[in-house]
Amino acid sequence: MIEIILPIAFILLFLAAFLSASIKIVREYERGVLFRLGRLVGPKGPGLFFIIPLFDRIRVIDLRTVTYDARLIKVITKDNIRCDVDSFVYYRVVDPVKSVIEVEDYVSATQNLSKTVLRDILGHAELDDLLTKTPELTKQIQQELDEMTDPWGIKVSAVVISDVILPIEMQRAIAKQAEAERERRSRIIVAEGEFLAATKMTEAAEQYAKNPISLKLRELQTLAEISREKNLIVVTSTSDVTELSKVAALTRAVKASETPTKK
Repeated sequence: MIEIILPIAFILLFLAAFLSASIKIVREYERGVLFRLGRLVGPKGPGLFFIIPLFDRIRVIDLRTVTYDARLIKVITKDNIRCDVDSFVYYRVVDPVKSVIEVEDYVSATQNLSKTVLRDILGHAELDDLLTKTPELTKQIQQELDEMTDPWGIKVSAVVISDVILPIEMQRAIAKQAEAERERRSRIIVAEGEFLAATKMTEAAEQYAKNPISLKLRELQTLAEISREKNLIVVTSTSDVTELSKVAALTRAVKASETPTKK
């Protein structure tokens, strides 16, 4: 009896191990690249599929977007300024077969290529362009990386420059330049204001020259405003007694309006 049970148990264990090695499950965001006796069969998944143990080899590739954090890449700009650049490269596998058979390790290959392209393109740009034209530079880097990684089945979706770290001396120089630029703008604004004021005053003088009555009314209005101040002496250029009497009467009227009435 035991002699019969042992072979059956051995066969069942062998079948269980065979089925366990034959059944493969690939998630929705993964693909399995299948090789049979060294020859490419093709991608498999997602879901459940079977392989032939000892004959088939499978490599599972993740299709999700990968974020490569390229920190402190040393760059020398076109105008010989040394700086450190922090950036992020976003890429994903779009062809799992190419990512396996065209390159040994697509992750390290893509990351090393990203560093090289970043140094190359940023090194051909001046510091001002690096600080002010970041979107144009990142788009150029992304396009060049995408073209170079396309034979590997890799899609570079975005490149983002997060920070540009400058030497202390260069930071001080940029701060002084910004301060000088603000001073220049403030002086231009003041000069424009003076110019507009002078223009308006010239136009007003021309109008007063054409209409002397308006000038006299303006003079009387100014005298009325001055007479409201206490302990002030009003000086007028007119020698006409009638005009002087009008000014005196205007002054007395203003002072009388400001003096409280006694009950």
